[in-house]
Amino acid sequence: MRTIAFLSTLISLSCLAAETCSRVATINYQEVLIDVSSSNRGEGLRYYLQKDQIAKELLDEYQSNNRPTWKNAAASTLGTAMILGGLLRTTSGENETFTSKNFLLFGGISLIGVSYLISKTNQYNNEYLLLKSIEEYNKRNSPKILFSPTGDGLGFGFGFGQEF
Repeated sequence: MRTIAFLSTLISLSCLAAETCSRVATINYQEVLIDVSSSNRGEGLRYYLQKDQIAKELLDEYQSNNRPTWKNAAASTLGTAMILGGLLRTTSGENETFTSKNFLLFGGISLIGVSYLISKTNQYNNEYLLLKSIEEYNKRNSPKILFSPTGDGLGFGFGFGQEF
């Protein structure tokens, strides 16, 4: 029962993560979709950011860091194999430690969970590169790209204005 609850939590979290595909930036009072696909995040801004070499390099680095790695795939595959092995395993002896049913089930779930959390943490920390890329573009080019990292434009902030 705990396994089902944990897996349903992971599935619901991945559904929430799909909302990042709807991030928008405002350019010339028009909203531009930043993530045109989930596999190539930030590609919607390439047309503008490629005008500035530094911004383009930062965007390329951002996109390369967002690609799935073989390490995450291997950890998830091993975790799935451990869960399947645990489900198929029958208890036959008392001296089992690494091949016991509970160890395989909880070890597999833990491995998948840790792999997922590491992947999401890396993606979250990588967002700095996209913000830096937009900032570099805005320093030297126009039209300016207005982008709220929270995605919905809501957040707390303050600024100072000066009239001439």
